[in-house]
Amino acid sequence: MLASALAASAAEPASGEAASPGWILGKLAQPAPMATPFVEVRESRMLKNALRLSGEYRRPQDGVLVRAVRDPYVETTTIHAGQATIERAGRAPRTFSLARAPELAGLQDSFGALLSGDRAALEALYRLRSEGTRQQWSLELTPTAAELARRLQTITLYGQDAELRCIETRMVDEPKPQRTLLASAAEAAPAVVDADGLARLCHQGVAPR
Repeated sequence: MLASALAASAAEPASGEAASPGWILGKLAQPAPMATPFVEVRESRMLKNALRLSGEYRRPQDGVLVRAVRDPYVETTTIHAGQATIERAGRAPRTFSLARAPELAGLQDSFGALLSGDRAALEALYRLRSEGTRQQWSLELTPTAAELARRLQTITLYGQDAELRCIETRMVDEPKPQRTLLASAAEAAPAVVDADGLARLCHQGVAPR
């Protein structure tokens, strides 16, 4: 059975103690294979209404990241060995070098480093800054490599205890962030219809039952 790495339960009670980058990475670290559901919300000047995608992230082995979209269309993107392959039903697979898409290369590197708890690997790509407590925290990743920084402004992770519930990505040329809801936030997202509600779900999470 695949471990739901990004929705792992905390081993100890939530604490008001500050959440350091090292503590957060230690909680998120999970070995492959793993999988987690996601709901991605894209807002853009090119779109009249926000586009909402749902599916699953999979990491079948170290160095491989799979993004499987299931709704409103079916598409699978596999990132591995410096290349990305996009597959859609009825179309020939399309493979290209990550050198053409540094944001995808950064996604693979950052996910791999997050799930392995490799702080040194993350700090080779980003400047890390954490805020909040162990009960409610955020970790901001600011790219330090010039090529990535030309497109990507920041990636901010939001979580509760050991659960990563949201990834908020800000691109340089887009005024609105792209949000990817994970774990409990992804499960709660279908009941939320407005953009402000999704932002609250990303930043504040699901209220305890």
